[in-house]
Amino acid sequence: FVAVGMVDKVQMLHYDSVSKRALPKQDWMERYIRDHPEDLKMDNRNLQVSQQIFNASIGTAKQ
Repeated sequence: FVAVGMVDKVQMLHYDSVSKRALPKQDWMERYIRDHPEDLKMDNRNLQVSQQIFNASIGTAKQ
């Protein structure tokens, strides 16, 4: 499972099922996260839930 955040066709965030962490991909995003670490924690939680929902949906579709 991979999720990316995009702004104006530029990737600013990357999440994958291996690391289970959202990582900033732009300097300005790194600065924002440094000043607002709670936002990254919320993104991680939301993306982990999205991954679980996606996996459940794929499991249902395979049946």
